[in-house]
Amino acid sequence: MIDGKTMVCGLIGDPVEHTLSPVIHNTLARETGRNLVYVPFPVKADRVGEAVRGARALSIGGLNVTVPHKSAVIPYLASVEREAELIGAVNTLVPEKNGYRGCNTDLTGLGRALSSEGVSLKGERVILLGAGGAARAAVFLCVLRGAKEVWLLNRTLEKAEALAEEANRAAGRECVRPLALSCWRRIPEGSYLAIQCTKAGLFPDTESAPIEEREFYRRIHTGYDLVYRPARTKFMRLVEEAGGRAFNGLKMLLYQGVEAYELWTGAAVTEEQAGICYEKMEKELYQDG
Repeated sequence: MIDGKTMVCGLIGDPVEHTLSPVIHNTLARETGRNLVYVPFPVKADRVGEAVRGARALSIGGLNVTVPHKSAVIPYLASVEREAELIGAVNTLVPEKNGYRGCNTDLTGLGRALSSEGVSLKGERVILLGAGGAARAAVFLCVLRGAKEVWLLNRTLEKAEALAEEANRAAGRECVRPLALSCWRRIPEGSYLAIQCTKAGLFPDTESAPIEEREFYRRIHTGYDLVYRPARTKFMRLVEEAGGRAFNGLKMLLYQGVEAYELWTGAAVTEEQAGICYEKMEKELYQDG
């Protein structure tokens, strides 16, 4: 029942029509017994400031932010948490006295997703593929959670170098090593966690991987692909065929939503409740196979 006490939360972005976020938050509201409803709000790039101010004036209880507004929204916030400031992007707005506080639950959501698969970043050797927006959250997660070293591979070396410099500064140590994607053979032999942050393999281009050579995948003990459509990417297949474990990014999407929901409501979402939500996401996303 939606009534005068219903807490309204939502998502701003462009486009937002096909988002899974309402599945996450409306399911969590039901499972945790909260009077809350979550809806997507399409917002054009030139209306971001108006949207943020209007949402606060309407007492919107929390907002997620998706492309292309994750950085553009920052000037309109009352405060920004340190990790979000380092990444230069926010995806969650939490109400405070004078506006909204900007957070980045992409970072914490990825950490929680990895933990759910038994992966700890502390002391880990990581290969990170890509240097775009998703990779920013991943590289800062790695260095802030104690990864031993991160090989940051990108098609454009200069972009990888710039991101590595930022991440090393934040970490206070030289642990991120930039490399052109084509030069992956310079990575020392060993066993690595690989996080795939490029758009390679994203539907409908499902038969591509950031690196095609099978020799590369023999170095990977666990591959985590941020792509979740299709459910099993070519990157994942290549990791598994080389003897490693592989996972898609749907749990990251789940847990970034769970983290946002917890920030807005103060609720502690159980793994059982998160699991119910995950099943609904899978059904919604993969119902056509």
